[in-house]
Amino acid sequence: MMGGLILLVVLAAASGIGVLVRRRQGKFTPTALPDSPPQPAGTTAQRDGVLTAEDLGAPLGERATLVQFSTEFCANCPPTKRLLGQVAAGHQGVEVVEVDAADRLDLARRLHVYATPTILVLDPDGVIASRASGQPRKSDVLTAIGTVLGHSVLGPSLLEGGR
Repeated sequence: MMGGLILLVVLAAASGIGVLVRRRQGKFTPTALPDSPPQPAGTTAQRDGVLTAEDLGAPLGERATLVQFSTEFCANCPPTKRLLGQVAAGHQGVEVVEVDAADRLDLARRLHVYATPTILVLDPDGVIASRASGQPRKSDVLTAIGTVLGHSVLGPSLLEGGR
């Protein structure tokens, strides 16, 4: 009898934790701006919370950059990449950069990327404005981009389909 009660409590706790984790998947959280002062022009010193074209191996967007950390065996990475591409295509000056986390372990460790896909939203200067782990909804990506672009990008036609 006591073993059944313990099993029931463990199952309830595990289910509750699973629900909480699932609800956080793909949700963007704002990141704090880095405390370090701007680096002088021409220096390549790393600053936490800031990525450069050299870090990513691709140019930053004029207005914003969506960075996706992926791996070869990530099931949610291809649909996330398509979603980010759709969002970027609808906004001039927004670029998408995909980073293979396995090939760039140094960068993944520096940015505390522990799961794929992980998406970072960068402002024009490469400052990380927000991040999400897991497959996001289209409305969440649009909201995150809107904070960088300085306006709401949500509209009825953009929200159709949800993901």
